[in-house]
Amino acid sequence: MNKISDNILCKVEKPARYVGGELNQVIKDPKEVDIRFAFCFPDVYEVGMSHLGTRILYHTINNREDTYCERVFAPWPDMEKEMRDNNVALYTLETKDSLDKFDILGFTLQYEMSYTNILNMLDMSNITIRASERGEDEPIIMAGGPCAYNPEPLYDIVDFFELGEGEEMMNDVLDVYAKYKGKGKKKEFLREISKIRGIYVPSLYDVTYNEDGTIKEFKPKYDDVPKVVKKRIIRDFDKVDFPIEDMIVPYTEVVHDRIVLETARGCTNGCRFCQAGMIYRPVREKTRETLIKQARELVKKTGYQEISLASLSICDHSDIQGLIHELMEEHEANKVGIALPSIRVDAFSVDLIKEIQKVRKTGLTFAPEAGSQRMRDVINKGLTEERILEATKSAFENGWSTIKLYFIIGLPYENIEDCAAIGELAEKMVEEYYTVPKEVRKKGLKITVSTSILVPKAFTPFQWAPMERIENVNEKIKAVKGSIKSRSITYNYHEQKTSYMEAVFARGDRKLCDVLVKAFEKGCKFDGWSEYFNFDAWKEALAECNVDGDFYAYRERDYDEILPWDFIDIGVDRAYLVEENEKARRVELTQNCKKGCTGCGINVNFREGKCFEGAISNKVH
Repeated sequence: MNKISDNILCKVEKPARYVGGELNQVIKDPKEVDIRFAFCFPDVYEVGMSHLGTRILYHTINNREDTYCERVFAPWPDMEKEMRDNNVALYTLETKDSLDKFDILGFTLQYEMSYTNILNMLDMSNITIRASERGEDEPIIMAGGPCAYNPEPLYDIVDFFELGEGEEMMNDVLDVYAKYKGKGKKKEFLREISKIRGIYVPSLYDVTYNEDGTIKEFKPKYDDVPKVVKKRIIRDFDKVDFPIEDMIVPYTEVVHDRIVLETARGCTNGCRFCQAGMIYRPVREKTRETLIKQARELVKKTGYQEISLASLSICDHSDIQGLIHELMEEHEANKVGIALPSIRVDAFSVDLIKEIQKVRKTGLTFAPEAGSQRMRDVINKGLTEERILEATKSAFENGWSTIKLYFIIGLPYENIEDCAAIGELAEKMVEEYYTVPKEVRKKGLKITVSTSILVPKAFTPFQWAPMERIENVNEKIKAVKGSIKSRSITYNYHEQKTSYMEAVFARGDRKLCDVLVKAFEKGCKFDGWSEYFNFDAWKEALAECNVDGDFYAYRERDYDEILPWDFIDIGVDRAYLVEENEKARRVELTQNCKKGCTGCGINVNFREGKCFEGAISNKVH
């Protein structure tokens, strides 16, 4: 019997993670459906339930009468111990059935350092870890999400990958699966779905290598299997189904404990380090009318007191002012606040934030990304120091005294002086604070500077660049520290060793799959959590598999090298990415797509999805 007991739940931290039964949970009779699907998030409940994509696909799949989609999250180590000690297999929250009873398990790949959790979740479900050894009677394992754009390190774990947006693609796959279920024809099923746009089946492709370890050839095993896998996009984003009735309200606090309203997909800015800005093109918006209606219904269904407007750059929505004004007008009386998590660093954004502060005061977060003007131009941030300081002063004048700043170090073409400029910029912000009259500014100035290390990702202009070596990163962190004088500034920085392993997997090929399995066997899991990350175990796994991590993390690639993800077509031309890297080298800017097409290729290659010119343009009232 796979039912969790109160006796176990009483022994673990946050038992609400494991019980299900939340408001708006979908309830179906498993006996009344043909297909059972488990949506698996390889991290804890609080993180997984904050992920909008999980909620959208839960809704999409459950809209099918023939399928029941249930949820499962990675149990925290205290719960895992209790489950293993009591011989309880990993189970879903809806029916409490173990995962080996399901037809398909779908994992979302949000972060490379969650991969060991996938293996652990399979192991806890008594499911064979390697796809090549998995039996016909075992569940089919699929995966999607941003990390799926380099799927190769998971090639012998996952049966198939979904590349791109899943709302329509998922239904296409399930339609095919309905024909094959119970017939013992897994290979035939995988062969057929490989022809669906956006589907990659790694077992249907062969890879050969050169003597230097680079890829010699990547090709399909059969003539009817596509040589190139083209990502999937939603054409009419305004009309796409969005979870309202089944927007689950957790019993316990989660990371984003509020309504999350997706306003747009894609970004027009073209920052050269940003994978999301490339893989989610073209920009598509929802109309103000659609968003107002969805917000109204969600407030009724959930009872939440905050609506977070989500997109890669919320202030770029063509009717952001009108949208905020109308939301405030409708919800202010009921004390429902509006949050803008991704604002531009300018006075316009500060004014928008000021507008929504009437209901609930929030902190202010800016992401200049680089300290010096030279580096902001290298990464194509399109942001001047004047604009940054203008926004800062506006914030101080409007009652903020706490600001968080996010920067990246280890960028290509960066030097020590560029890193020292991070602290110098924060110091200039302190000076701006003291230019505001005492009677206007709020007391208790606090500026928090955070730096993360660049991990060059697939499908960005920096995909050919080496990651910065740990010893150099340490010097750059010292330079930031040394440039900070004011007691009002706090400096936080990321763990370098975790970033190294992230880079190895973000840029890795099939050879990394063995390393992953070996690391899991050595006890690696929850690698994204500093208290559980074991770098020594990872180094041992690399050595035992005869894989050089530096080859993937620290090596600059030639433009003519076949990269592990080159068989995927995201709609953005490779030549465009090359040119953007060269422009970064020359410290040249590329204009925002809104000002005119920059020739990335998305409007030619993906004619069914239009660029910003064809995005829904709302008139501001």
